[in-house]
Amino acid sequence: MADKSKIEWTDATWNPVRGCTKISPGCAHCYAETFAERFRGVAGHPYEQGFDLRCVPEKLLDPLRWTRARMIFVNSMSDLFHKDVPQDYIAKVADVMRLANWHTFQVLTKRSERLSQMLRTSLKEHAAEPHIWWGVSVENRKHGLPRIDHLRNAPAVARFLSIEPLLEDLGAIDLTGISWVIVGGESGNGARPMDAEWVRSIRDQCESADVPFFFKQWGGVRKSLSGRKLDNRTYDEMPTPSPHRVASGQVRADRLRRIELQLAETS
Repeated sequence: MADKSKIEWTDATWNPVRGCTKISPGCAHCYAETFAERFRGVAGHPYEQGFDLRCVPEKLLDPLRWTRARMIFVNSMSDLFHKDVPQDYIAKVADVMRLANWHTFQVLTKRSERLSQMLRTSLKEHAAEPHIWWGVSVENRKHGLPRIDHLRNAPAVARFLSIEPLLEDLGAIDLTGISWVIVGGESGNGARPMDAEWVRSIRDQCESADVPFFFKQWGGVRKSLSGRKLDNRTYDEMPTPSPHRVASGQVRADRLRRIELQLAETS
């Protein structure tokens, strides 16, 4: 876990899964793949296997050991709902999130159909937790808008959209049941441009629907130069984080033992 994430809308990252595969235009210039592949073959490095998908069970219990509340981006270097991540492993990740309820977990996926199906069935109890936010990536109309419908059809307390990289004008968006919207342009080499009017349209729709709006960045090859102000204002709106206090040392230890026993029984 990294407790000083540079991602503007979170505090920390937690990667009990590493690696992924591309499924839509939003994946074309994946920052996570670029980073991971730099270390392929470096013995002992967490990304010695590059961006190959793999579960990392030794990272499962990390949030229970954190004694200060964090906003935690789950699998910033992967996708929890990738088809090759076993369902029982996803359940274990979700169990840790439910037990470490002093944190706020931000789960983001492009595999929205699997997310929706599991939140209606095996993860139904987890979907009811206000400190676990379930989100989908939206980059264009063809691939992104259907994901919003899949998310809305899931019985989650907190649903959010990460509209990044925004690749075209999305038009009218149904924000019914959506708790938060993040918008950002693509950054790095080959970054595709984002029109300011596309961003304003989403901002205005969020304001009309009373949905918190967070503008992450304009992007570009040197995103630090383009900044993150929209019409001379910084938008940092987000929902209320976890309502739970940090558990005592004894409670955290008990929860750790509970999960460790579960893992031992299934190993």
